[in-house]
Amino acid sequence: MKKVFKWIGIVLGSLIGLILVAALGLYVKGNAQLSKTYDFPSSGIVAPTDPASLARGEHIVQTVCVGCHGADLGGEIGWFAGGPLGTIDAANLTSGAGGVGQEYQSDEDYVRAIRHGIDREGQPIYMPAVLAAQYLSDEDLAAVIAYLKSLPPVDRETNGHQFSPLAKILSGAGALGKLPVEEASHKDGVTAPAVGVTIEYGEYLVNISDCKSCHGQELAGGSYPDPSVTQLVPNLTPGGELGAWTEEQFIQAIRTGITPSGHELNPDLMPWKEISLLSSEELQAMWLFLQSLPNLPQVTP
Repeated sequence: MKKVFKWIGIVLGSLIGLILVAALGLYVKGNAQLSKTYDFPSSGIVAPTDPASLARGEHIVQTVCVGCHGADLGGEIGWFAGGPLGTIDAANLTSGAGGVGQEYQSDEDYVRAIRHGIDREGQPIYMPAVLAAQYLSDEDLAAVIAYLKSLPPVDRETNGHQFSPLAKILSGAGALGKLPVEEASHKDGVTAPAVGVTIEYGEYLVNISDCKSCHGQELAGGSYPDPSVTQLVPNLTPGGELGAWTEEQFIQAIRTGITPSGHELNPDLMPWKEISLLSSEELQAMWLFLQSLPNLPQVTP
């Protein structure tokens, strides 16, 4: 009997040793993924200074960025609290203490962060909105940078991403998906469709508004990105509830946060307050695009 227990102990010890070695290997791989250095050619984008460009930049920032970075754009501490995985703060976008304006020395520094998802040293930053910002035209991106550089300073120290050893192990195993820098297209010379109430411009607005990060690549809904939220993300194609709405009802829902059925949109899950700042023409264009999508069923887990 003693020999049996001895062999059981040897087997268990060996298994535990193998698990620890595998975990260490995945930790090293995940840590290397987070500290890898990237380099991309200069975009040549130069921030303009004319009032029209600054106004355009403000409009995009107010409808797209404030939901994560705060009304004063001074960042959000604990923007994502992942428990055992760690935390992510939304960066302070101003020139105040702790802001990127204190660190960034050129327009290209902003381009690296917004379009490529890397810091000045070329290392990854965890800004999921990079996957939406990659669609910004060079002209619109330049306007956004111009506006960010004009912001009044807000003093707020943020800590970027603080991933735990467990998160690095899971990252090394591929369980947390790709980093934004690994998934973005990194295209330069991006153009936008002509502004107007068209399907094409509506698609552009949906893309830069980051709708796909929650509603899915086909906009048919599914599970919310935060696993702690159990409710489904709704289907935005004509196969979902929107298929029975009118354009007027769509715009009214975005303006008021209340759907035609009387459901109140949760601003913490659906940034309708920011999207409501879009003009009526922009919302009409988005509606045209959504109605042009294939009639898809609601995605469920």
